[in-house]
This record gives sequence, structure tokens and C-alpha cells, in this order.
Amino acid sequence: MVDRHVTRRGVVSGAIGAAVFAGTRAGDARAEKNTSGDGPFILGLNMATIRGQKLPLDEQVTVAIEAGYGAIEPWVGDAVKFKESGGSLEDLGKRCADHGVRVTGAIGFAKWIVDDAAERARGLEQMKREMAVMGAMGGERIAAPPIGAHKADAPKISIEAAAERYHALLEVGGETGVMPELEVWGFSPNVTTLGEALHIAAACGHREAHVLSDVYHLYKGGTPSQAVRLLSATAARTIHINDYPAIDRATIGDGDRLLPGEGIAPLTQILRDFAANAGESKRVLSLELFNKKLWSMPALDAAKAGLAAMQRAVDAAMG
Repeated sequence: MVDRHVTRRGVVSGAIGAAVFAGTRAGDARAEKNTSGDGPFILGLNMATIRGQKLPLDEQVTVAIEAGYGAIEPWVGDAVKFKESGGSLEDLGKRCADHGVRVTGAIGFAKWIVDDAAERARGLEQMKREMAVMGAMGGERIAAPPIGAHKADAPKISIEAAAERYHALLEVGGETGVMPELEVWGFSPNVTTLGEALHIAAACGHREAHVLSDVYHLYKGGTPSQAVRLLSATAARTIHINDYPAIDRATIGDGDRLLPGEGIAPLTQILRDFAANAGESKRVLSLELFNKKLWSMPALDAAKAGLAAMQRAVDAAMG
């Protein structure tokens, strides 16, 4: 998710412009059925990618539908604002379903992992409310990043403690029907790597344990990209897709993320490995960027550019 301490670098304007043109054509071709790819993946839109346009949630959904995505990951705060303004999350969820768009995930920031017991209890209650909000929209899962234990000076939480706390969070998910995905944050001293996330998930003793990784965060935290091949479909349904430039891990930040194919990430290998363990089910590639160039564009153009870039990356890997 967001490391706000590092500024964005190195976005190539011409490449994004070309992607807009290609994205318009690719999005138009898929907009009616919104299957967003006939291969092993469902192509999804994390709403961070168009967050800079500051659209209300219903307009974000319209963008995703018109662009041709097959899945979305809304931000919980936007869903709450939409509901508080009089909108119906149930109706919005039905609209998604009618267009073949699944609400496969959501982005929230509840402090479920912190050491302070009272603060952690409040975090669990917050997550329960957020799960209920997303459940009303038909949401399937919600990100569970190490918020509150993510700053550079945060104490290191043991695997055993993190696993116990994640188990408690999964129990809350069982009550609401919206299950939490343990999210890797490469800049955090906790849940830094995919290996650490998998260790926590394995140690938590819950059959619904899932991990959520991200191409950028794998690089930022020092996870070898080959680790993706260890992700079975029962352990990881979704991966956040993006690319990154040749910037040192110590200084690269969220704003440096690029569209797939614009950077140096080993996307072909990552996509092949993620597809290899899919079994009979499709897995979700959810585009997540915090790219100011994309934010300066009309949201639909940005979304179409992103979908086209993802599809090209998938075609290159799986073709």
C-alpha cells in the first residue's frame, strides 16, 4: 500500500500516452461482458489507480465497468462515504454483479496487529464494521496490512504473536463472511516479505488464511520474485500488479510504481508462476498504482490504459 515518505520518479509520459490509445481499443472490446481476459486471470482494478481523480464510489464503479474490468478492489473509506451520502451499497453491488464485475477485495487500515491490547481490540471492531460495509456490496475479501506496526521505528512483532492476532482477525471474518488477506508491505518492519507473510499464515492455524502480495512490495521488501511460485490458489487469490523503474529498494516509493511493461519487474516470470498454481480457478490480477501521471488523466482513460497494459503483460507471459 502507501509509503508516503518517498516522492514519485521516472514516469515516462510517452509510454503512458501510448497505453491510453491501446487501452481505449482494448477496453471497448471487452466492455460488454467484462470477463477481462479469457486466460487464467481475472483482470481487476484497485481503485488506488484512479484515486487521484477523487470520484465517488459509484463513479469509480462506472469507470471500471466501462473500461472492461472483471473485478474491483474499492477503498473502504470511499464505501463509507458513499453510504453516508445516501447511496445503497447493495444496489451498487448488484450493478457490479449484473456487469460481471466481482468485488474481490477491499482496502482498509484497521490496527489489528499492534501490541497494545486495547488498540488491537478497537482495530478488530473497526475491521468488523469495514467487513460489514464491504459485505453489503458483495465483497469477498479485505486487505489486512500491518498498519500501526509499519513505521520504521515500530517494534518487531514475533511470528507467533502475529499469527495469533491474524487468527483472531480470521475469526471475525468468519462471522461477517468477508475474509481478511494478510498483506505484504515491503517498507514495513513487520510482514515485510512474502516469506514472513506465509510463515504467519501457516502458523495461524486457520484454514481461511490468505496472503496478498504486490509486485512492487516484493521488490521493496527484498522478496525474491521466484517465491510467487509457492502461492497456491488456496493461499492467495489475488496479487497486486504494477511495475517499477530501476531505483534502489531503499529509496523507491509507492509513487514510483509504473504500468505493467514500463519498468524492470520480472512480470513474465511472476505471471507464469502465479498462473501455474491456479488449478481450476481463475486468479485475480488487481492493478494498483499511485501514479500521479495517471491521476492527472480522465479516470476512464487511465483505467483503460491500465487494463491494456495488464493484458499485454499477460499475453506476453502466457502466449
